Amino acid sequence: MKFLSNLVTRPTAWQLLAISALGLELAALFFQYVLDLAPCIMCIYQRVAIWAIFFAGVVGSIGTQYLLVRVTAFLLWGVGAIWGLLIAIEHVETQTSAMSFLYSCDFVPNFPTWAPLHEWLPALFAATGDCGDINWQFLGYSMPQWMIANYSAYTALLAAVLVARLYQKRSL
Repeated sequence: MKFLSNLVTRPTAWQLLAISALGLELAALFFQYVLDLAPCIMCIYQRVAIWAIFFAGVVGSIGTQYLLVRVTAFLLWGVGAIWGLLIAIEHVETQTSAMSFLYSCDFVPNFPTWAPLHEWLPALFAATGDCGDINWQFLGYSMPQWMIANYSAYTALLAAVLVARLYQKRSL
């Protein structure tokens, strides 16, 4: 428990978090631009969630010694991991439902007016695919199913670290 609790006070742990999220972002761009798989709106929202985890790692690595900065990083990590997990689950339901023909997804992301990411960075955040299409599988699992595994791992790791921090604080 002490090992997990102390991880967040080391920049290396936060940097690994950022690197893992950056790896997923680069993989998404590979799928989009090399394999020519068009991202749908839910893919784009999952991409934003991964960016939140990336920025959590960056913020955490910069301010490991400051509680307020670590709390900000934990919030970014939690929002990214949990929101991404919920979107990925919804995406799988859209793809696998017997009534999938009733589902439709927008082509324009619903970003806040103060942050229209799809307009600022269309190469990263423009949705051009259909949420119901399964264009890629690995070991019998679709991209959103793999993202459920990724987001579950991020969420479980966050929970483990937070529980370890709380446990260590209580035992002091």
